[in-house]
Amino acid sequence: MASPGLLPPRSRQNQIFSGLLLIFLILSSVYYMTAPDRNDDEKLTMAREVPLSAITRDYEAKKLTEIIVRGSNVYAKLLSGSYVQSYKELGDSIGTLGWNDPRNATAVRVDDIELKNFFKAHLGDLLFFILMIALGMWVFRSIARSQSTALSFGKSRARVADGRQGKTTFKDVAGCDEAKNDLKEIVDFLKSPKKYTTIGAKIPRGALLVGAPGTGKTLLARAVAGEAGVPFFSISGSEFVEMFVGVGASRVRDLFLKAKRNAPCIIFIDEIDAVGRQRGGAGFGGGHDEREQTLNQILTEMDGFDKDTNVIVMAATNRPDVLDVALLRPGRFDRRVFIDKPDLVARKQILEVHIRNKKMGKGIDLEVIAKQTVGLAGADLENIMNEAAIFAAKNGMKTITQGDIVEAVEKVTLGSEKRSRKINEKEKKITAYHEVGHAIVGHLCEESDPLHKISIISRGFALGVTWFLPKEDQYTTTKQKFLDEICGLLGGRAAEEIVFGEITTGASNDIERASAIARSMAMRYGMDADELGIVSYGERQGSAALGVDLGMSRNYSEDAAKKIDAFVQRTIAGQYVRAKGFLAVQRSKMEEIVEKLLVVETMSLDDFLEIFEEAKKVEKKE
Repeated sequence: MASPGLLPPRSRQNQIFSGLLLIFLILSSVYYMTAPDRNDDEKLTMAREVPLSAITRDYEAKKLTEIIVRGSNVYAKLLSGSYVQSYKELGDSIGTLGWNDPRNATAVRVDDIELKNFFKAHLGDLLFFILMIALGMWVFRSIARSQSTALSFGKSRARVADGRQGKTTFKDVAGCDEAKNDLKEIVDFLKSPKKYTTIGAKIPRGALLVGAPGTGKTLLARAVAGEAGVPFFSISGSEFVEMFVGVGASRVRDLFLKAKRNAPCIIFIDEIDAVGRQRGGAGFGGGHDEREQTLNQILTEMDGFDKDTNVIVMAATNRPDVLDVALLRPGRFDRRVFIDKPDLVARKQILEVHIRNKKMGKGIDLEVIAKQTVGLAGADLENIMNEAAIFAAKNGMKTITQGDIVEAVEKVTLGSEKRSRKINEKEKKITAYHEVGHAIVGHLCEESDPLHKISIISRGFALGVTWFLPKEDQYTTTKQKFLDEICGLLGGRAAEEIVFGEITTGASNDIERASAIARSMAMRYGMDADELGIVSYGERQGSAALGVDLGMSRNYSEDAAKKIDAFVQRTIAGQYVRAKGFLAVQRSKMEEIVEKLLVVETMSLDDFLEIFEEAKKVEKKE
């Protein structure tokens, strides 16, 4: 049984309140038990006065039922129920008056008026004294509790999960087979360390999981703990740092001390870049910076492990470029596990994991969904399946259909449909020509991704959407594909100019994207070798592969900048002329497709090809 000192604050307050209430009830009960009956008091005040000798005669004659003595006042209750009163000397006792005959059934009661008056007079003082004692106890316990909190301020806030009870295993992690293979050695070491130590091998002290947000770094770390069946200490890097100096280092010491006591185990530090940033330099504090002290303690603890201590430190980050070099040296985080965004096969496997606990309908084709989710991470795929379940439940369905999943994909990738947004007929017509311009130009460019869907229903910030999807995952891009992509982006503006003879702001995002592609061709990929040479221009400040790109610093001359600008302008102008050429030839097809799109608002690839190919057949006959 836990001692009262270990009870939570709420329980102690309840105990104090209950104790005070009990004392008050006891005192009230005593008071009302000793107080005379109010009805009797009224009868006594109306009693007829008689000589004391008359009461004595009635007592001897057994004509009384009760005699009450209160100081010098004597009250006698007759057999009729009425009262009489008289007076006696204060020194006369019951025996002196002869009222102690044991053979007489008359009850003789002596009330101690002084005691009752004393109780009444001092009851308030007694309650006040009890309240003061209770208040003092509460104050002392509050002080003790605050001291305990102050002493535990430097304790680790890590959450502990027992690996033997964990449900996460490598079967629950799909789409990162290479990362799992790298971590299986750690699992094997935790299960049978002697196999490695007897031969002289040393398992890495730390493993750094590097990947874009949502790729499953934390899930993979939990799977390692679940496979090994060992305790799992999880904490975020930001939980070490507080406003008080030295707290972070104290929590690090406490965390590693707990880990050593529970060895073999795993320590997992999520978002370690919060405390593991490069020391020194602008923006990172001086020698007494709290973050730097915390990092120093982490470095000391990781390097100070005993050889026989089976404690593995795992950490996750999407910013490995900002970590301190001492943190990444051999002996600390000497193994890096890179987790890429899933490919087509991996996306299908991840979707299969996330449909285990969902009621799926018949005819679900996850491969089609996997092809429509290029570039999405595991967390995005989980969100898609959850949105699909929400759509099915909202529509009153008992199972999730293929249509629900497709709608969820479009919501996650493109945004929700805004059918409530009112667009006038002119803007709707301009949007239709703009999107059909994208579709036709993209369809005619051989290296462009295949067309998937056209819609003039507003989504997000866009009035319409033309959706192209790659047939398969691509890891390299040719120069011609870049040019075709730019041409497709400019198809919307070209259609507006051809049909309406003017341009709108609807192509602003298309121009930004086209300019960014052309500038990357010149500065990063060396695709203007004649003018700029095979040289990379601009120094990147972040890692775009991990979802972070902090821009570039300029490391080239003004002459090179002019050549870069000239290449961008030349490339975009050439592809714009090319896009207008495509649309000028296919003007009649564009009109037919726009006419149908204005009616149906959303057009699939099959609907597009039905009109496009039919028009082509008519042209051949003519």
